[in-house]
Amino acid sequence: MRIPQGSDPVAERATVSADQTALVRAADGATWTYGRLDDAVDRTAGKLAALGVEAGDHVGLLAETDVPAVRTIFGALRLGAVPVPLNTRLTAGELGPQLDTADVEVLICEGATEGLGIAAAKDAPRDPPTTIATLDGADATAEVPLRLAEQASSSFEAPTPDADDTRLLLFTSGTTGEPKAVELTAGNLRSSAIASAFRLGTDPDDRWFVPLSIYHMGGFAPVYRSILYGTTAVLQREFDAERTLTAIETQNVTCLSVVPTMLTRLLDTDGAPRALSDLRFVLTGGAATPPDLVDRCAPLDVPLCPTYGLTETASQVATALPAEAREHEGTVGRPLLPTTVRIVEERPDPDAETDYEILPAGESGEIVVDGPTVSPGYYGNDAATTASRSPLGYHTGDLGRHDDNGRLWVLGRADDAISTGGELVHPADVVETLESHPAIDAAAVVGLEDPEWGERVAAVLVPTDDDLGIGALRSHSTVELADYKRPKTIAFVSELPRTASGTVDREAVRKRLREDGVEF
Repeated sequence: MRIPQGSDPVAERATVSADQTALVRAADGATWTYGRLDDAVDRTAGKLAALGVEAGDHVGLLAETDVPAVRTIFGALRLGAVPVPLNTRLTAGELGPQLDTADVEVLICEGATEGLGIAAAKDAPRDPPTTIATLDGADATAEVPLRLAEQASSSFEAPTPDADDTRLLLFTSGTTGEPKAVELTAGNLRSSAIASAFRLGTDPDDRWFVPLSIYHMGGFAPVYRSILYGTTAVLQREFDAERTLTAIETQNVTCLSVVPTMLTRLLDTDGAPRALSDLRFVLTGGAATPPDLVDRCAPLDVPLCPTYGLTETASQVATALPAEAREHEGTVGRPLLPTTVRIVEERPDPDAETDYEILPAGESGEIVVDGPTVSPGYYGNDAATTASRSPLGYHTGDLGRHDDNGRLWVLGRADDAISTGGELVHPADVVETLESHPAIDAAAVVGLEDPEWGERVAAVLVPTDDDLGIGALRSHSTVELADYKRPKTIAFVSELPRTASGTVDREAVRKRLREDGVEF
């Protein structure tokens, strides 16, 4: 395995293994060699240049995991621009602030996301306005007259950025609910790929199946790493258990990245043990891997590797190999080399020499990560960057503990964030939307345990109108919130339960929802 040290892994791979398969589309088995992908990336870079994209510009992408998305990302990188993959599941009202936050100069859409991109750009007017174009195969409209395929390619120079130069912006809500654009450098991405290779190994014949969205770290990382390794990435636009199992077998897949919910659905599908037991590893992340899922995989010889990672660390922080996951219930394994993980507690004494105490093995506290994979910060948000950093490293907002051998256990969020199906939901965002409904006086939002999604969003509501229509409320949340943020369980109360200090009693809210909650 040779990890390219330059700025353009596609071009470097094309020079040494042009005939090797780089990408496979799972839906139809179509393949792209590194040589063909290199040519496609070059054409895309030229067309982006024709739209005025230059080195340092931010290129937004509203697309699912497919070859055009990969080509656009690496086309922007070839120009020295910074790709900004954006969540296609957001509403225009949620997406607009992200366009503004990330200073997106050009936004590339698919046909299915064109309307969303137009509406989002209107919510975040820029001067000059964000240029919107459609990808190949999408029909341009009167509102978006630009189609990338029809652009005459412009000449361009391919700069060579330094390891510290930003090469990707990915959004995360972090610990406050405010959308923040994580800056990831060439050094972050390369270090993460090397660390993962040391833990999971690599094989020249690896074929990494990617059913996760490319606008999440869990979907982006396998594609980027596979190209760095010179192996093959098999791309699936949308996860479907039966089609995934078929593709795993027909495409000779060796590696799989999923969230735990996806793996559960795969195991519930006929033929799963045969297809999954032949893999080198099944990497689960984005949410806690339940111990019963580990137990279920063991007798089936499914090589399950629970992992803990964050966008701010370019994916994996720690990963347990299958035997370790079985022998030490709940662990996510040891930190990847050379990542440092500490468990800390804030010192309440203002006269203390340091702000934090490093806790010994067995004690629980906040997880702090340091090392070459840690992002330099949040784009345009110095306050958030400063608040999440100390001399010890990046403060994750997650609670955890480790044992004497360095194995890590993640115990949940230090704040009240809800992790549902690999997506992070902040109650404040949902509360604000619910309370904007004229028939809702107050709302409290919590996470409830869910066997499929890990947690589900649930809300207790204080209505102003006893005849509040569920249909109208559902329509309101559907328009204003991404689907994973919408409450799945609700209950009505005359007033919110509160503690003696006046804050919402979240445990009392959960108790009321468990007793009186109804599906929403």
